[in-house]
Amino acid sequence: MEKSTLILTRKIQLIVDLPTQEERKEVLGTLYRWRNRCFRAANLIVSHLYIQEMVKEFLYLSEGIVHKLVDEKKDEAGLLQRSRLNTTYRVISDRFKGEIPMNILSCLNSRLHSTFNKDYQEYWSGESSLKNFKRDMAFPFGLEGISRLAYHPEKKCFCFRLFQLPFKTYLGKDFTGNKKLLDQIVNGEIKLCTSQIKLEKGKIFWLAVVEIKKDNHYLQPEIIAEASLSLEYPLVVKIGKSRFPIGTKEEFLYRRLAIQASRRRIQTGVTYAKSGKGRIRKLKALEKMSQVERNYVHDRLHFYSRKLIDLCITNKAGTLILLDQDEKMELAKEEEFVLRNWSYYELMTKIKYKADKAGIELIIA
Repeated sequence: MEKSTLILTRKIQLIVDLPTQEERKEVLGTLYRWRNRCFRAANLIVSHLYIQEMVKEFLYLSEGIVHKLVDEKKDEAGLLQRSRLNTTYRVISDRFKGEIPMNILSCLNSRLHSTFNKDYQEYWSGESSLKNFKRDMAFPFGLEGISRLAYHPEKKCFCFRLFQLPFKTYLGKDFTGNKKLLDQIVNGEIKLCTSQIKLEKGKIFWLAVVEIKKDNHYLQPEIIAEASLSLEYPLVVKIGKSRFPIGTKEEFLYRRLAIQASRRRIQTGVTYAKSGKGRIRKLKALEKMSQVERNYVHDRLHFYSRKLIDLCITNKAGTLILLDQDEKMELAKEEEFVLRNWSYYELMTKIKYKADKAGIELIIA
């Protein structure tokens, strides 16, 4: 049976809700310490899981050895002193207890067990290497770690405590509707799941994971919408005898090339920019222009995918087929210009998410 809910992740900026700079700096230092312990724990967990799974390969010099990766108290052939999930938890708990909340380590342990089991066949066959976690990884926390989430009219923001550390949200202009989402979480209309904290360039971001209900539209599976990606139009949709182009080459590609040309001009002039604070000041305009291109592409692809799903809903199309995508992807790999500027994969990802939320069956042909 198809699920009626959808898991959604929203990125929300957080600010430490304390009055003095020293107190805020101390909380930020605590978060960086937690991230470091989480990074080290993650690498330890996957290493132990890999060794446990490959123990048969390591015993190739012996014969007649029977073993199972279960608790020895439950099975005579068991090699472990406790449950498999608990083995890795005890390893990281003994090493990092007192340096990081145990709730974070527990969530991390459960998540890595799940992803390892999913990818194990690729590890075993040698098609994939073991995951290597970086120092800037986001660290997870469960619902037990967050408390007192509420909207404060005086501060005009949502405030909460994360393991007793006070935070408030910064939503900005809120184009993505995060305020409405947080209101629904506070009122119990939406379920908050295990989420993550991400630290980027001294800023704190809450990757809030929520479980929402799919939109209930009266769609007919027998009505089929056929969409194709091309160089002339970002998307062309055919529903019955009707044909709908979405976007134009001039609107997307030419504008993106103009931004890139502007970035190249700025890059040329960086040598003559006033240094002041060294490299950071010189590259400030260049970094800003790079962000302009990313924001433009992100906004356009969201618009195109939203327009496509709206057309399907308006015409009650319950099935969406993306045509000839393998050919398009191969063309993009061969042509460097197309690969650099057309963003096929990102557009397909956004279409898949929005189709799932609207209850439309997506078929990639």
